[in-house]
Amino acid sequence: MHTFLFTGAAGYIGSHTAYYFLKNSNCQIVIFDNLSTGFKENVEFLQEQFLDRIIFIQGDLGDNEALNALFMRFKFDGILHFAASLIVQESVQKPLLYFKNNVANTIALLQFAQDFKVCHFLLSSTAAVYGEPKDDAPLTEDAPKMPINPYGESKLMMETILKDLESANPDFKTVILRYFNVAGALMDGDSHLGQRNKNATHLIKIASQCATNKRKKMQIFGTDYPTKDGTCIRDYIHVDDLASAHFWALHKLIETGESAIYNVGYNRGFSVKEVIACMKKISKNDFLVESAPRRSGDPSVLISDNHKILSVTQWRPQYDQLETICKSAYLWEEKLKREEELKEKRGG
Repeated sequence: MHTFLFTGAAGYIGSHTAYYFLKNSNCQIVIFDNLSTGFKENVEFLQEQFLDRIIFIQGDLGDNEALNALFMRFKFDGILHFAASLIVQESVQKPLLYFKNNVANTIALLQFAQDFKVCHFLLSSTAAVYGEPKDDAPLTEDAPKMPINPYGESKLMMETILKDLESANPDFKTVILRYFNVAGALMDGDSHLGQRNKNATHLIKIASQCATNKRKKMQIFGTDYPTKDGTCIRDYIHVDDLASAHFWALHKLIETGESAIYNVGYNRGFSVKEVIACMKKISKNDFLVESAPRRSGDPSVLISDNHKILSVTQWRPQYDQLETICKSAYLWEEKLKREEELKEKRGG
């Protein structure tokens, strides 16, 4: 049985990926998370489902003693690194925080990986490394990397560190996944995993909060882009499909011993207005939407070219319809609302 270290997997994407791994393989996962942005509820759900195959250790990547104890206790067959700060606007306001959490802490983790000879490493990266593309064509992995904020810069630094470490240590192999716009909730049964962050900045999360009347209104930032309806176009990927991409990308890495970088998206985009219209249709709620000025750094179109991951791995998307993504996000938000109302009643 393989044992994998998942850093930061009490969060949204990491918890879904852990669920997919445990559901589809006979492995053991150790989640190491400081719970600064993760949720104990996600871990508890995984523990209920998979018992002793999921182990949770609360700790910080900046704590060398905790990391040493972790690597002394377990022999890891691979590391999946989800622990990172990821809000673009916050990274502009607090750049040092982002370089510390994303770059310095990754270096600390990699040092232990080297010392304990863990040779398989998967990095959670982002399409933000591309910055503002010069045209609307789908982005290949070889497209210029020109991040425009500290978040994107920090992720590109992490990628560069991995590349240099591979050159220094030929036994060390990595896979990097560049996410596009992730949304939705667990599709397996009565959803118990989804995006819990109440202050999310993601369009589909915000629209689902409006659809469930948890927000009074939302804004469209820019209606004068050179697109079919004047709003930005993005490549949205269901979180379950992203989770399975980790599984198959790591499987390919272990099988071949060849490092790789993959875009993870659907090679298809939807506009802001299309997403909002879809959410209104699903929820039957014509919530208030206001127009606002453009935000700096928002490219008009950002779509992935996913040919590489489709051609060299066994990954095949299962939930690549906008309505499926929006419906799962809406149902999850409804579930959260019921839970919150129940807590209020108990508290009263």
